[in-house]
Amino acid sequence: MGIQLKQGLRQQQNLVMTPQLQQAIKLLQLNHMELAELINQELTENPVLEEAAENEAPEDNLATAAGDETFDPEIQQQTDEASQVQEPKPEEQSLAGKDEVNWDAYLEDYNEGSGSAPSMKETPDETPTYENTLTKTTSLEEHLQWQLSMLNLMENEQRLASLIIAGLNDDGYFEGDLATIAAQSGIELEDAEEVLKMIQLFDPIGIGARNLKECLLIQARLLQPRVPEVETIIEHHMVELEKHNIPAIAKALNIPIEKAAEAQRIIHEFEPRPGHVFTEPDTQYIQPDIFIQKVGEQYVIHMNDDGIPRLRVSNYYKSIVQKENAATAAGKETGGKAKEYVQDKLRAALWLIRSIQNRQKTIFKVTEAILARQRDFFEKGARYLKPMVLKDIAADVGMHESTISRVTTNKYVHTPVGTFELKYFFNSSIASSDGGEAVASSAVKERIKQMITKEDPKRPLSDQQLVDLLAKENVDIARRTVAKYREMLHILPSSKRKRAF
Repeated sequence: MGIQLKQGLRQQQNLVMTPQLQQAIKLLQLNHMELAELINQELTENPVLEEAAENEAPEDNLATAAGDETFDPEIQQQTDEASQVQEPKPEEQSLAGKDEVNWDAYLEDYNEGSGSAPSMKETPDETPTYENTLTKTTSLEEHLQWQLSMLNLMENEQRLASLIIAGLNDDGYFEGDLATIAAQSGIELEDAEEVLKMIQLFDPIGIGARNLKECLLIQARLLQPRVPEVETIIEHHMVELEKHNIPAIAKALNIPIEKAAEAQRIIHEFEPRPGHVFTEPDTQYIQPDIFIQKVGEQYVIHMNDDGIPRLRVSNYYKSIVQKENAATAAGKETGGKAKEYVQDKLRAALWLIRSIQNRQKTIFKVTEAILARQRDFFEKGARYLKPMVLKDIAADVGMHESTISRVTTNKYVHTPVGTFELKYFFNSSIASSDGGEAVASSAVKERIKQMITKEDPKRPLSDQQLVDLLAKENVDIARRTVAKYREMLHILPSSKRKRAF
């Protein structure tokens, strides 16, 4: 049989994450202080960027801008994959390709005063006090229990999942006996393995692994695209990997040394201790990313721009580009490494400014949607917090659920009733005994806390008595659930709360 050369045309979709999209997603994850640090770093590294003076930076009206189409990196990625045959717009070509760029048009759009956030100076009295900037670090167990509460599980599965989470060590590894706690929960071992695998997909990825190999394999199997060599090395060649014996790995897998080295590099980027980021016991000081203030009967949302530099393109480099464009229009030869360098830095500067503006708009829109759904909370307090999940807000603002997760994690909002992390407003639901509207789990916790605070120390309320009192308020809840909520509130059982005097 002879060897033949054939030429064919095939269309396929590939997962593409451009550096710009990666930067946009990264910006969404940053809190207020991290964003300020990143901007200061960019000001140091990119000579085209400079900080605008206070009187040169007109403020963006995010209340108007929030009505515009907001950039969602997750949806943008899907759009990029589905539109590979579509002709790109000129401005998109300027960001992705090496073609000549119409910088005059860009510099008109991003003029000297491109502010990154609206000002809070008109309402200085509403800035939170020093005491209100204290926050308690979220523990690993609390972070996992919050994710668990978003799932609709059977009671025995919920109990097993809570026992697994309670059995994790500081590094995030599961040290308990799965067979034992499965029997305690009334679940077959095979089904218990499925519950454990579900927890292992929680954030941070790899949590709940029973050993290092399993932890790394979980992360390897979630790579996009998957790299078979990485999984094979973790499964069968951990000893050689620990000794950095790349030639032996390459020989065993029958692959080039370069490919084995690349697989090793990928593995070294995995997190071997996924739980350690939650073991910091230090008190944290936070700055709210956003403010909600009541003006008359209306609530007004403001982004916090304190400490965040306002960015603009340097006039000096802008004049260089304009001279280059004028020379090109006159038919003169221009270019060289200097011109390419300036254009690359301009691309990076303009994309950063755009990404910061879109980040602010996205946070604004998500907060606006939360305010619309949880208005009773701001009017009447935590008892009136309504059930709400990520999917609800994602549908309201037209974004992907993972984007809402990034926006709400580690972002704080200062309100007339206190300072809260945005994800505080997301709660599972508890059915009402009279068939009415469901109640948020956080509202039930707050009610339990209030009842115990007002109890007689000589006759503290038992968990069953709390169940009965909540039933009178049309909250249908089991005694074991009350016990779980009480433990989450760090409240002792009634026998240990009793005081003789």
